[in-house]
Amino acid sequence: MRVLLTGGNGQVGRELLAQTPTDITCVAPSSTELDITRMDQVRAWVKRVSPQLIINAAAYTAVDLAQSEPERAWAINHQGVVNLAAAAKEAGARLFQLSTDYVFDGNAKAAYVETAPCQPLNVYGASKLAGETALQTAMEHSLILRTSWVFSCHGNNFVKTMLRLGQQRSELGVVADQYGSPTSAADIATVLWQLASQPQAKGVFHYSGAPRCSWYQFATQIFSEAHTLGLLQRVPQLAPLTTAEYPTAASRPANSALDCSLLHQDFGITQPDWRHALRLVLAQLRAMPRH
Repeated sequence: MRVLLTGGNGQVGRELLAQTPTDITCVAPSSTELDITRMDQVRAWVKRVSPQLIINAAAYTAVDLAQSEPERAWAINHQGVVNLAAAAKEAGARLFQLSTDYVFDGNAKAAYVETAPCQPLNVYGASKLAGETALQTAMEHSLILRTSWVFSCHGNNFVKTMLRLGQQRSELGVVADQYGSPTSAADIATVLWQLASQPQAKGVFHYSGAPRCSWYQFATQIFSEAHTLGLLQRVPQLAPLTTAEYPTAASRPANSALDCSLLHQDFGITQPDWRHALRLVLAQLRAMPRH
């Protein structure tokens, strides 16, 4: 199978490339080589690669910055998907789209199922939802995988931010009233390749780590594991904060936990334990050369 991957330098993109099965040729142009907001470039790359599958891991993910750069966020997260869907349809290729828990408003008490009403609270979530809608309108045989709180040893993410702050400060505050599901980029990549081998895979699915936790609980686990591995000399003192005590440019859902039972029901894919994945990522970070 020939696969065209966008966003190959991102967290999930890097893991997709690292895990590419031997029977798949995965071509991943950089964002400078392929700007998905430009239809001419999208068509040219699809013509060059002739993919059976396009995986769109490219996204504008700076949640707070998107509030002041809405045009950029919408160009990538909406128009980019419109372009890829049109080119995929012309080429007879499938399209896999990564999406987010931030399409929900967070008011539900239980974990969100795929059919729950979407009501994003910020520009990032709204632009990602618009991309989903555009894809579903354009193509019947497409797959949307919503995930959440992505972390890895690459790029910018909560784990790396906490490690940096943990090395710099003896105490810090972390929001304790927003709940969700940390998810390893490596686990997401594994699932995407599993679904790529299933010709009938289409529709909207949720996939995230378990169990549900708050940012404060996530940070507590990060510091504990990092200290055990020798990445931190001491565990900083953590103070739980309310959302009101830690204002951000973008509003975030209070509960964005995803119900992942449909993916298990249809494909036997179970939720991974994010704590195990966290240990693997921290071990990778420990092994990486320090700059």
